[in-house]
Amino acid sequence: MSCVLSLGSTTSIRRILALIAGLSLVFSVAASEADRSGVDVIPRLPDTYPGDPIKGRLIVIDRQQGFCLLCHSGTFSVSLQQGNLAPSLDGAGNRWSPEQLRARLIDSKKLNPHSIMPAYGLVNPAPMIAQRYQNQAILTPQQIEDVVAFLSTLKD
Repeated sequence: MSCVLSLGSTTSIRRILALIAGLSLVFSVAASEADRSGVDVIPRLPDTYPGDPIKGRLIVIDRQQGFCLLCHSGTFSVSLQQGNLAPSLDGAGNRWSPEQLRARLIDSKKLNPHSIMPAYGLVNPAPMIAQRYQNQAILTPQQIEDVVAFLSTLKD
């Protein structure tokens, strides 16, 4: 991104959350929500191979790529400050199928219009995105598959 923020202060965290909300087109939905005529499930993306959970874990904990731990938390062997704005990722593989996880990653706004989670699989037309990030999704289809594979391993 074009700005550098220290994660130590409340003001910086608020700025990061505002940035995420500005980029946002995505979700955070209760596990008990039912399939809504296919909106809740997306099969594996075309031209991708089964995801690599090791690569997916690296994306989830990376503060420069996935940004997941800004809002989510989980039992990870990393000493990063983790978020509490969204559900814990622990047990995600029990709560959602891979198809449901994929739908949430690609565009959670279809599941929860009030979500602050960015749409990792959609191109965001928002004008306030740094030029080098414009006209591209946050994650590639293969990276989404890798994150799905990792989250699917998170069982209680």
